[in-house]
Amino acid sequence: MAASACFVVGARPNFMKAAPVYRALRELDGSCELLLVHTGQHYDQRMSDVFVEELELPEPDVFLGVGSGTHGEQTAKALLGVEQVLLDHEPRVCVVAGDVNSTLAAALAASKLNIPVAHIEAGLRSFDETMPEEANRRLTDHLSRILFAHSESAVANLVAEGIESQRVHLVGNTMIDSLMRYLPPALAHAPWERFSVEPGSYGLVTLHRPALVDDPDLLGRTVRALETLAVRLPLVFPVHPRTEARLTEAGLDPARLEAARLMLCPPLGYLDFLALQAKAAFVLTDSGGVQEETSALGIRCFTLRDTTERPVTVDLGTNTVLGVDPDAIRAIPDLLADQRTSNREIPLWDGKAGERAAEVLLGFLAREDVFEETRG
Repeated sequence: MAASACFVVGARPNFMKAAPVYRALRELDGSCELLLVHTGQHYDQRMSDVFVEELELPEPDVFLGVGSGTHGEQTAKALLGVEQVLLDHEPRVCVVAGDVNSTLAAALAASKLNIPVAHIEAGLRSFDETMPEEANRRLTDHLSRILFAHSESAVANLVAEGIESQRVHLVGNTMIDSLMRYLPPALAHAPWERFSVEPGSYGLVTLHRPALVDDPDLLGRTVRALETLAVRLPLVFPVHPRTEARLTEAGLDPARLEAARLMLCPPLGYLDFLALQAKAAFVLTDSGGVQEETSALGIRCFTLRDTTERPVTVDLGTNTVLGVDPDAIRAIPDLLADQRTSNREIPLWDGKAGERAAEVLLGFLAREDVFEETRG
């Protein structure tokens, strides 16, 4: 089957970013042949399959089952798998999202086959070269023919790196499209009841980055700071599989944490996690997407990282970057009392970014000259 557009997803943020564009293409042009490839970079059902179901995506046409491994191993497996899919289906454009290893692998595979790449969430930069995602972002952007930016700062980063302006399209944040579409059914789930807490009476914690959880000292200090914070109000803590493994290795007993009002649970589905964010007193995270979602929801966010590739969430949103400093967690109650944090409307985070991106893609697919030039 020849495909007009091949969407490659691999980790839970990819689904939230890609789904609005995929859906909008279907709605705007029913004749557009779409191929959905799941690399299986997130191979835990709680981290991937549930997102396909909840975001109304069809079952993936291809599942590669890449699984875990080193960055090189994971990228290589995805590269080989995606390359074969592209050879078999010959899509006219390959659409990737975000900054995970699957994103870069798909962009590499497509570019080597002279298939144009479209990158959702292009232009994000933390300027922290120690983050594996930073290399993935830069390389994917420079391999892409179409770059969908979610903010003016992202556009400025791309221009500063010499990427041709005609390739860059400021469409807004497709992740916020998903948030706006699914917030009402998410709230109807009332997941806070499962934890016996009231809306606005708890904090929500999500931590998974290797720089934090793979360091036993940092992880131990973080847990002790969370225990101190939980004295003030209970903390709901959906535990990423990586973090769960590191907690076990560090001998941090879940029973002890739960006794300190740290309510640990397995990773949650998109709807339940979204609802918990929307009704939290605050969110503590090292995730990128959570910084955006909390800004859209007007919920205070504290980011346990030294940098953010999403400065708009600090400038216009509700995000405060604490640094990789577990002791800073103890200051959250005082920071919450400070009402100076901005929460202005972020341009184009209006629930229609997917439609704008789809219109660009359809215009691109209609240009026969592009493909004659590309295929040479």
